Amino acid sequence: MDTLTITRPDDWHLHVRDDEALNTVVPHTARQFGRAIIMPNLKPPVTRVEQAIAYRDRICAAIPAGTDFTPLMTLYLTNTTTVEDIEKAAAHPDIHAAKLYPAGATTNADAGVTDIRGLYDVLAAMQEHQLPLLVHGEVTDPEIDVFDRETRFIDRVMVPIIDQFRSLRVVLEHITTRDAVGFILSTPERVAATITAHHLLLNRNAMFQGGIQPHHYCLPVLKRECHRDALLYAIESGNSKFFLGTDSAPHAELMKQSGCGCAGIYTAHAALELYAEAFDEINALDKLEGFASFHGADFYGLPRNSGSITLQRESQDVPESYEFGSQKLIPLRAGGTLNWSVTA
Repeated sequence: MDTLTITRPDDWHLHVRDDEALNTVVPHTARQFGRAIIMPNLKPPVTRVEQAIAYRDRICAAIPAGTDFTPLMTLYLTNTTTVEDIEKAAAHPDIHAAKLYPAGATTNADAGVTDIRGLYDVLAAMQEHQLPLLVHGEVTDPEIDVFDRETRFIDRVMVPIIDQFRSLRVVLEHITTRDAVGFILSTPERVAATITAHHLLLNRNAMFQGGIQPHHYCLPVLKRECHRDALLYAIESGNSKFFLGTDSAPHAELMKQSGCGCAGIYTAHAALELYAEAFDEINALDKLEGFASFHGADFYGLPRNSGSITLQRESQDVPESYEFGSQKLIPLRAGGTLNWSVTA
């Protein structure tokens, strides 16, 4: 298969940052995707409906003229989030979920939740109003190995939440392990997971080839090849509980290449092409449309997009960098090539 036309896809996990950065990263996503779930981990975090709508307006101002793209907003849960916050969010047509960051788990997660049990009334309200819970699934205990944090989180946090709230819709985001794949397959249909292109294409060796590779550092961190194999199995299965979420996370070059580099891999410049490579690797291109265009929309209860997008097996060069305000943004595969191109 050298040409593939699919229904226009959506990105169900995206970081676009703010201010000048929007002018670079928003057009990259809008070129390919009809909608995207926007992460709320700004500084300060997006914790109120009014903040989310103001952020949406700034994003919309960066969408190229004539481009049909819709940002879907989320709220950042904190220890002080209230039931009233959830009721207000659920009533607003532009708010589509709330995000759980364990405190300190990733970029701008300092204001995150320290003990989810303290927010069980909030989760009950989310369940009542059918507002999905999006989860960064890692424990932050310093004594737990960084490669085990997702698995421990599932046991400690996810299992009790799923058992306690029997109709709450939950997305375990950017899963990275065979443990997470097995967990998702064992849960009811109301529990789903997003998978990134970089976790499908790379294992943890990519962080150390030829020296430390800071632009391959992300959270959750890349894992062993056996875990990548499990993610490939998940997408090959065509199971609707797995769908596309890039977790594309732009950081300025100086913030990545520093004494304490930021976590995040930027993939929005070629997200669909990268996913096509992963599906092509396992001869499963026929499963890409469901994963990219149908499963997420169905889970969120939104209509599937009506447009289409065409991929061609045709190599393209990736720039060394993009402008990022006054700095540079280094994309995945910078200076290299992609095997696929979006042609229409």
